[in-house]
Amino acid sequence: MATQPPVIKVVALCGSLRKASYNRGLIRAATDICKESINGMEIEYVDISPLPFLNTDLEGDGTFPPEVEEFRQKILGADGVLFAAPEYNLSVAAPLKNAIDWASRPPNVWADKTAAIVSAGGYLGGGLGQFHLRQIGVFLDLHFINKPEFFLHAFQPPAKFDVDGNLIHDATKEKLKKLLLSLQKFTLRHLI
Repeated sequence: MATQPPVIKVVALCGSLRKASYNRGLIRAATDICKESINGMEIEYVDISPLPFLNTDLEGDGTFPPEVEEFRQKILGADGVLFAAPEYNLSVAAPLKNAIDWASRPPNVWADKTAAIVSAGGYLGGGLGQFHLRQIGVFLDLHFINKPEFFLHAFQPPAKFDVDGNLIHDATKEKLKKLLLSLQKFTLRHLI
């Protein structure tokens, strides 16, 4: 009797706090794609907006503020991470960097997780921000998929998103699905 592969649990984080953010729209689309057409992988969006600014004075005797501890437990319980990483000033957005830093406090809960990055933005589609995120990930012992890469020039016609930030472009959805399948395959290999 053949055994079923494990269900991959992925947490999704968005570096933009705006509700109609295109990057958050990519996470919603990824969640829908998993539910509709990718068996064996679940995505849970984790809101990083409640996290306080990193301040080690808030730590005490190996404990963290409740919202930070809850966030860290979500990361710890996941097999992989999907980062929706907008590019701000050619780098990682401050809310995302703050979340990354909280989860890296000892013990580092990012260690040995698989990860993928998507971004929607202007000219380079978030490419430089993704580059910096990969550099941070090396230090944190995150294992990013290499291909396919996902950079979306969100403002070039045809329209990719509706007014609420929902992904409406079928070719982009297909690209996103390929990235998710790659993350699933890589994570399964990593878990063995």
